[in-house]
Amino acid sequence: MTDFNGKFFWYELMTSDPEAAIAFYGDVVGWTTTPFGDAQQGHVYHVVSGSAGQLGGIMAIPDEAKDCGMTPWWGGYVGSADVDADAARLTAAGGSVKRPPADIPGVGRFAVVGDPGGATFMLLKGSSPEGMEAAPPMATGHVGWHELYSGDFAADLAFYTGQFGWSTGDAMDMGEMGSYQLISQTGGADFQAMTGGIMPIPKEMPAPLWLFYFVVDDIDAALERVKAGGGTLLNGPMEVPGGAWIIQATDPQGAMFALVGMRGV
Repeated sequence: MTDFNGKFFWYELMTSDPEAAIAFYGDVVGWTTTPFGDAQQGHVYHVVSGSAGQLGGIMAIPDEAKDCGMTPWWGGYVGSADVDADAARLTAAGGSVKRPPADIPGVGRFAVVGDPGGATFMLLKGSSPEGMEAAPPMATGHVGWHELYSGDFAADLAFYTGQFGWSTGDAMDMGEMGSYQLISQTGGADFQAMTGGIMPIPKEMPAPLWLFYFVVDDIDAALERVKAGGGTLLNGPMEVPGGAWIIQATDPQGAMFALVGMRGV
C-alpha cells in the first residue's frame, strides 16, 4: 500500500456532460469507467481506470457549484491523514479553505483548499483501511506530470515544499515567462524523481490552476483522436526533456487537460 499523504493521488473531472466526457476520454486516453452511486437519484460517480488500475472519476457539476458559475474542470486530490488539521495548517501557511471539511458517505473526508496564488485542490482521507498502490511511472492512462500555473510563484513554491515536503530539482529559465521549477512529490532531486513543475501563470491563462498530463502511447495518434472527438488543441506537440512530447487541450465541454507520450516511429 502506497502512502499518499501530501501527494496527488486521485483526479476528478466535474463536467456539464459526463456521458460525453466518458466517451471522449475513453477514446483519447483509453480509460474504462465503472459507475458508482444511485442512478435513479442522479448521483452517479464514474470511476476511471487506466492500465494500472483506478486513478480518478468523472461526475456532473453539482447544482450548487453550477449556480456559483463553475465550469468544467479537472481537480486533484492530495492525500491527508487528518483533513481538519491539514486544512487549518494550510490556511495558517497562506492557503485558504474554499469548502470546509466534510464527509462523503462511503468514501472519506475531504476539503477544498486554495494555495496562496489561488489554484484549487482537494484534501482527502479515505474511509477504507485498504489503500491504493501507485501506478508505475508513465503507465498508460495515468497522470505522468503535474503542472501548476501559479498566481504567486515564490509563495506557492514555499507553500508546497514547506507544507507537503515536496523537493525541488532544476529550475529552467523561460525568459519573459520566468522560471519553470521542477518538483518532486516523492523525494529526490535528480530528473528521474521529478513529478511535475511550477511556473508563473502565463498572461493567456484566465486563472491559476493545476494541469494534469495523462500518459498516452503515441502523442500524434492521440492528438488526432482529440480533434476527431471535438477537443481543441491549445499548444503542441512539443518535445520535453527525456524525449517525450506533450500537448495541452480542452475537451468538448471546455475542461483543460494535457497529454504526454512518445512520438511514433
